[in-house]
Amino acid sequence: MLGGLGNMAQMMKQVTQLKQQFADMQSELAKINVSATAGGGMVTVVMSGAQEVKSITIDPSVVDPNDLTMLEDLIVAAVNEARKRAQEAAQQTAQDKMGGLFTGLGIDPSQLPGL
Repeated sequence: MLGGLGNMAQMMKQVTQLKQQFADMQSELAKINVSATAGGGMVTVVMSGAQEVKSITIDPSVVDPNDLTMLEDLIVAAVNEARKRAQEAAQQTAQDKMGGLFTGLGIDPSQLPGL
């Protein structure tokens, strides 16, 4: 019976470590910035690893009041590419920070959704 409690204490310790590493990872993701462009650099979006849009830069030459659809499409394309890059950065950060802990728990991190 006491052996089971020892295992439970070890598991609780690992869960506490996991929570701390997850909090550290979230903090690190907020500091990571990725950028993406569309239209040959006409629109640039900077996004954090936590997928928060930090800035959008638009070349004035692409602003045509008679063709807002093109500008809107460029913004959407740049935001979507930045989001993809932010997700990739988050996935890599999660694997780097937490992969060892999951492996220690007997969990294959590549099988976890979002990691």
